[in-house]
Amino acid sequence: MSHEPQPLPEIAIDLCQKLDAPPRLVAHLHVVHDAAVQLTDLLKKSFPQLTFDQCEVLIGAAIHDLGKCQHQNELYAPGNRHEIDGAALLESVGVSAELARFCRTHGAWASEELPLEDLLVGLADTIWKGQRVDDLERLIVAKIALVSESQEWYVFGILDSVLENVAANSVARLAWQAKY
Repeated sequence: MSHEPQPLPEIAIDLCQKLDAPPRLVAHLHVVHDAAVQLTDLLKKSFPQLTFDQCEVLIGAAIHDLGKCQHQNELYAPGNRHEIDGAALLESVGVSAELARFCRTHGAWASEELPLEDLLVGLADTIWKGQRVDDLERLIVAKIALVSESQEWYVFGILDSVLENVAANSVARLAWQAKY
């Protein structure tokens, strides 16, 4: 990524301003959104029969951590209070529950059944920095295999290639985020 990451959707820009999001958080939302753009574009090309709401995934990736406006210590330290409180925060400023859910679900994929869009936001939140999470990837492989009526080993091979492509930009994304 020799250039700036993809611009955030207007709703995310407005929310960052309204919630006075710290620059580091805004930078993180940029790089996760950038990874989500690349991820969803590659998935659409690799699995033309796969249907998911790409716009919803991109917005979800661009707003998933806004709960950290309330829990700024979680910008630098582990924690999940931002996930628990984030959806309510977004709803309090007029975001629909349908979109605000991404604050909660981006980290909840291991504990509840989620639609593909939510899993893809969780995946973008890890792959942006090159991190691979086997259990999350297995859930996505199973969903894609079911929809595409393909063998899971076949879907895994394609998804693995897609994720390697997205992860190839991780060093540049990390360097870009580190400026904030």
